[in-house]
Amino acid sequence: MIPTWIARLVQATPEINRQLAHTPAENRDQEAAVLMLFSGDPAADTVPRDAGVLLTHRNPTMRTHSGQIAFPGGRTDPTDDGPVHTALREAWEETGLDPNTVQPVAQLDEVHIRRSGYPIHPIIAYWLEPEEVYPASLDETDDVFEAPLYHLLDPANRLMVGHGAWKGPAFSINGYIVWGFTAGLLHAVFRGAGWEKPWDESVHDLSTALSHSRNGERLR
Repeated sequence: MIPTWIARLVQATPEINRQLAHTPAENRDQEAAVLMLFSGDPAADTVPRDAGVLLTHRNPTMRTHSGQIAFPGGRTDPTDDGPVHTALREAWEETGLDPNTVQPVAQLDEVHIRRSGYPIHPIIAYWLEPEEVYPASLDETDDVFEAPLYHLLDPANRLMVGHGAWKGPAFSINGYIVWGFTAGLLHAVFRGAGWEKPWDESVHDLSTALSHSRNGERLR
């Protein structure tokens, strides 16, 4: 059984999908999946105070998306049995997450990152039995943490960032700036599920925001 507040999140999937940016995939030779793993009071009807979502910090030495905050996930292996399998396998490799403690509940429409061009499948899941996770692959991930939803939903921790002609939602947490693909997914879930609170959407320079963060990433 999943909590009522997670069940309501699943019911909001059509609206969440409407919030996502849909562009044609340029490369279907490769696919990927990410795990949006939520935890929180199983008896709650609405988003509980202890609700969280699992995030990772990509090692700044990585060749792609270095220094970014991301959901656990990665490219599909030939032996994977679909996107859910990919997301769970990658989460185990990156954070030591036990797949047996996780209940996948929904798969969002595929999203595409312009730089890679291939489709990414977001998997929403509930953490039945939260346990310790850690950076299991330091070459890829050097920090793993549960981000409290109350913090991410607080308007004081939300901002809009821009770089050139691009702009998008972002979040500030633990000294990091969450932006790009990950922030876009969080924004779609929060708005689509009706969890969002009004926040200041004035655009801040992304380079400046990152220079004051712990991300350790450089824009290209």
